[in-house]
Amino acid sequence: MLEATVNRLSTSPNIEPEPLSILFQDDHIVVVNKPSGLLVHRTNLAKDEEDAVVQRLRDQTGQWVFPVHRLDRGTSGVLVMAFTPEVARRLSAQFSASETQKTYHCLVRGFCDEVGVIHYPLAKLNEQKGRSRFKIEGTEKEAETHFKCLAQYQLPIPVSRYDAMRLSWVEVTPKQGRKHQIRRHFKHQLHPLVGDSCYGCRHINKVTKDIWPEDFRLMLHASSLRFSHPITGQTMTIKAELSDEILNVLNKLLPYQV
Repeated sequence: MLEATVNRLSTSPNIEPEPLSILFQDDHIVVVNKPSGLLVHRTNLAKDEEDAVVQRLRDQTGQWVFPVHRLDRGTSGVLVMAFTPEVARRLSAQFSASETQKTYHCLVRGFCDEVGVIHYPLAKLNEQKGRSRFKIEGTEKEAETHFKCLAQYQLPIPVSRYDAMRLSWVEVTPKQGRKHQIRRHFKHQLHPLVGDSCYGCRHINKVTKDIWPEDFRLMLHASSLRFSHPITGQTMTIKAELSDEILNVLNKLLPYQV
């Protein structure tokens, strides 16, 4: 019965979706390296989309999977899911209590500080239809993001009123997991993420899309996740390799490192 149900979840009768890269799997959880451009699960604004991580993993593992946390559609990297609602509940509690440690890497506009902490409260975001996809609602809550600049680049390409394009490759550790926390925090710092259609700089996005048309995307990757296994209690640290698109961009930037 389950096998028949899973077969019906295939995303297309003609095109077989590419299998997700599984980083860890046991009887209780499965951890994947989510590709950019793929939803974690269908939303109210994307009900008609058949392809999502949940659907692919059901087909791939032959089991129902339950989301534990989320990554934005454009974000790639470590994503953990549970095979039962109880395991999902236990894992979700760790995320809600900020008991996990998440490390991201991103490419941002400008030269950011060598190290820093962004303290900037964030209100809840709700999806909505219309010109603006998200609506700010509710009271602002504490949000803290630590970062370290790993490399800076200066390209001899005019951007808006500037005669050169400056970029920074940054390692980021958010303490909480507010919706779009990293993207909103770096916009607040005037260092928006490259490829961010919501909070990014349209001038930077236009130029980078022109020079990297095949690799243009939201330059945000969930590199590692540390959590306690919900059944054994063992400390798990799962790492995900950078996507080909991000690696291609970093290789192209290497000659311009300052």
